[in-house]
Amino acid sequence: MDASPLGSVDKALQALDTLAGFGAAGAPLAALAQAVGVSKPTLHRTLAALRHRGYAEQTPDGAYRLGPAALALGSTYLAEENLPALLHPALTALSEQTSELVHLGVLAGREVVYLDKVEPQRAVRVWSAVGRRRPAATTALGRALLSAQELDDAALARFAGTDVAAARLRTVLAEARRSGIAHETEENEPGIACIAVPLLRAGRAVAAVSITAPVERLRGAARAERIDTLRSTLPGLLPAGLTVPSAP
Repeated sequence: MDASPLGSVDKALQALDTLAGFGAAGAPLAALAQAVGVSKPTLHRTLAALRHRGYAEQTPDGAYRLGPAALALGSTYLAEENLPALLHPALTALSEQTSELVHLGVLAGREVVYLDKVEPQRAVRVWSAVGRRRPAATTALGRALLSAQELDDAALARFAGTDVAAARLRTVLAEARRSGIAHETEENEPGIACIAVPLLRAGRAVAAVSITAPVERLRGAARAERIDTLRSTLPGLLPAGLTVPSAP
């Protein structure tokens, strides 16, 4: 690796990376200095500067850990308004590999909002548009997002609308949690089905990605093939900090 053009900045960035690796418990100065590969006095000065700007903090027992400013950077980077630009290459790759319509959505109250979409070369007879809203309970995107939450009976009823629908939604979400894949078939448009996965940050769903296709292309072996592509394509193209559920 080439030498950093500015050593002091490089040491600060190494310190941040090392602090992140030690997690919320943090680590004492000696352990951090050994991990970074610098002397304790040098690292102490670096940490003092990071503490001044809120990028590091000390616990009551004297350990150092990431501060709120560092954590805020990740939240800002993965903010909703940035997601379409960050994830568009992943959506494009997924659409090219499956030749299907791919959507990105987020939860807004009881609805899903479509933030981005990539259309395949072959036509898919389904109406969709960026900015469109649909009930979360009846869409694969919404179910993927809800499957990453712990919803009590009252919350399920709010999303589903009726007690009968809430009972079915509970079953659907349980299956989505087990398999890591949410789905819906002809619940929004005749002849159209969807599968979706949530995008997780620290275990919390911040968005979801779906494949939309005619029902016959989301059955049997064709469905399994698209699920495999969804699971294999997305992880390597996601921004740092985002993951998808692991396969069962």
